[in-house]
Amino acid sequence: MSLLRKKDVRQMMAGVQGAGALRKELSAFDLTMLGIGAIIGTGIFVLTGTGATVAGPGLVLSFIIGAIACGFAALCYAEFAAMLPVSGSTYTYAYATLGELVAWIIGWDLMLEYLLASSAVSVGWSGYFQSLIAGFGLYLPDALTAAAGARPGVTTVFNLPAFVIAMLVTTLLAFGIKESKRVNNIVVLIKVAVVLVFIAVAVWHVKPANWHPALPYGMSGVFHGAAIVFFSFLGFDAVTCAAEEVKNPDRDIPRGVLWSLGICSVLYVVVSAIMTGIVPYMQFKGIDHPVSLALQVAKLDWFAGFVDLGAILGMLTVILVMTYGQTRILFAMSRDGLLPKIFSDVHPKYGTPYKATWLIGTIIALIAGFVPLGTLAELVNIGTLAAFSLIAAAIIVLRKREPNLPRKFHCPGVPYVPALAIVFCVFLMSQLSWLTWVCFVVWLVIGLLVYFGYSRQRSLLHKP
Repeated sequence: MSLLRKKDVRQMMAGVQGAGALRKELSAFDLTMLGIGAIIGTGIFVLTGTGATVAGPGLVLSFIIGAIACGFAALCYAEFAAMLPVSGSTYTYAYATLGELVAWIIGWDLMLEYLLASSAVSVGWSGYFQSLIAGFGLYLPDALTAAAGARPGVTTVFNLPAFVIAMLVTTLLAFGIKESKRVNNIVVLIKVAVVLVFIAVAVWHVKPANWHPALPYGMSGVFHGAAIVFFSFLGFDAVTCAAEEVKNPDRDIPRGVLWSLGICSVLYVVVSAIMTGIVPYMQFKGIDHPVSLALQVAKLDWFAGFVDLGAILGMLTVILVMTYGQTRILFAMSRDGLLPKIFSDVHPKYGTPYKATWLIGTIIALIAGFVPLGTLAELVNIGTLAAFSLIAAAIIVLRKREPNLPRKFHCPGVPYVPALAIVFCVFLMSQLSWLTWVCFVVWLVIGLLVYFGYSRQRSLLHKP
């Protein structure tokens, strides 16, 4: 059936050679930094407090469960990425296994997810940035501090810092992955250092009595907490978007995916244990800066500036990696004929899809400037979880359909590990609000209209 036509794996590999290919610049270390850059952002500075209010000290278990769920999905991603080092991540893998229509749905959905994620984090970055400069007595005019209606009682028009940071990231990405990786690597090392210094300083202020009772809301609270903090781990999948630009993809992509997820998981567990050990979990209710609260309780106010710096840097790399992932998804879909050719034009000097980068970056910046944060965060997650589920299913399908394909990395325990990934992701999707589901369905309907009205007839696999 033409709706489920698939791309041949061997032809896909042959198609990434030559003039239209992206420049190979990335190593395992670069990929690990890319993953950490995407994962450690607002999650560690915000969601730790939110999770503590529903799980109590059991938040540590919530993070462990979230890490396990992501670990199952990451193993599936690692097998595909090592086997298909092609730009496009989840979209590309689905095209090779589940067919064109499923691939389009995933790609269309990821466009929205990466777009909103970059915009939402840009708005979050703006808040921390304004807080930081306020410490030096510097203030922006009210009209330029937030989108219209974002601050009750204050006349706001446009979020200037959010717009500027999104455009600066876009400029960096347009000039090349080599330059982008250098900035990302440096910034990631700084923000990880901030987290490590927080751990080293704050651990001495832990009061074990605050860990009792360990599970005030039982295991249901732990699972609820896992549904919240799971989203702190999202971003490792963006590593696979860089597959075509990796020097040794067979070896380095699995390492980048698993190492970044492993490092972030350890940091999350340790930080959550320290924070619930310093602050009684009930006090996190209504707090959107839980790390700052922990520092205040521990009488470590002098360290607050470093935390603000860590938050600012953390969000900067999330914007960079999410915008990067967005442009590579568009690049892959355009190269397959499903989107206009403009999205797959590669700059002759910098080796980047520069037209797609500038277009998407500008849209992200405008959304960040004019749209309040609102429910953006939840909308970011549903599609990602859906993509995780489909990729896990694709691993099972491809193992049965083409068992002899060369695989440099094997997901262990197939079909059981992919099945567990599906179960975890579907369960967490069920925890999201009905409004999120409605928005998700509406976006998919628009995507189907675009596919049947434009993309299906222009696909390179289309045979009149």
